[in-house]
Amino acid sequence: MGIIIKPIVTEKQTAMTEKMPNRFGFRVSPKANKLEIKKAIEDMYNVSVVSVNTMNYSGKVKSRYTKSGVITGRQDSFKKAIITLKEGDTIDFFSNI
Repeated sequence: MGIIIKPIVTEKQTAMTEKMPNRFGFRVSPKANKLEIKKAIEDMYNVSVVSVNTMNYSGKVKSRYTKSGVITGRQDSFKKAIITLKEGDTIDFFSNI
């Protein structure tokens, strides 16, 4: 499996990208470090990465009520990376649609 799992396209991330147009969010492999993430983004999108900020999210226990009783499960833990690009560079996630 690669280092970059998928881009994050949520309301919160989109609002941050609109405020700072050279910042993008990605869900990455938990074992990847900042240098590996930077190289993978530069190779995949042909852009210059200025900085990489990472954060680890722990899994949460979730439960829901159904006819047959309470079902409990667990969300996976994941690592998120916020990429800052050089001025003028941009990534278009929707160009292949």
